Amino acid sequence: MADEQKVDEQAAEEDVTTQASEENANVGSDAENEETNTSNDNNEEVIDELAALEAEELIVRIKQAQSKADENWDIALRTKAEMENVRRRTEKEVSNARKFGVEKMVNEILPVKDSMELGLKAAIDMDIEDEAVHKIREGMELTLKMMNDALGKIGIKEIAPEEGDTYSAEFHQAMSMQEIPGKESNTIVAVMQKGYLLNERLVRPAMVMVAK
Repeated sequence: MADEQKVDEQAAEEDVTTQASEENANVGSDAENEETNTSNDNNEEVIDELAALEAEELIVRIKQAQSKADENWDIALRTKAEMENVRRRTEKEVSNARKFGVEKMVNEILPVKDSMELGLKAAIDMDIEDEAVHKIREGMELTLKMMNDALGKIGIKEIAPEEGDTYSAEFHQAMSMQEIPGKESNTIVAVMQKGYLLNERLVRPAMVMVAK
C-alpha cells in the first residue's frame, strides 16, 4: 500500500509539473501573440503614415504640375494672340504698301498733269486756226488721256468741284472766303486747282474760293 501511495504521489507531482509547464507555455504563447499584434499595429501605423505622406506629396506635385500647365497654356494663348496681331499688322502694312506705296510718285506727277491741263486749256482758249497748233493740241490731249488712264489704274481719282457745289472741308481747301452777292453761303464760286484721291485716301485737296 505504501508503494502504491508513493506511485500515486509521484504521478500527481508529474501532473502538476505538466500542468505548470503547459500554463507557462500558454503564458509565453500569449505574450508572443501580444508582441506580434503590437508589432503588426506599429507596422500598419507606419504604412499609413507613409501612405499619407506619399498622398500629400502627390497632391503637391499634381498642384505644381497643374500650375505649370496653366502657365504654359496662358503663354501659348498670349503667343498665339500676338502672332495673330503680327499677321494682321503685316497684312495691313502690305495692303497699304500696295495701295499707297506710289503716293510720293503721284505727288510728283500731279504738278506735271496740272501744267499739261493748263497748257491744253490755253491752246483751246486761243482757238488759233493753225494746222501746227491743232496737231500740238491733239498730241497734248492724247498724252493727257494716257496719263489719266495710267493714274486711274493705280487708284487715282480726281476731285473736280464745280461752281455752286457745296464746300466740304473733307475734300476742299478754301483759299479765300468772300461775300458775293447772289451766291449762297458755303458754296464754291471758283476752282483754282483740282484735288485727288489715292484709293479713297486724300492726297491733295481741291483749292477753291468759297462764298460766305
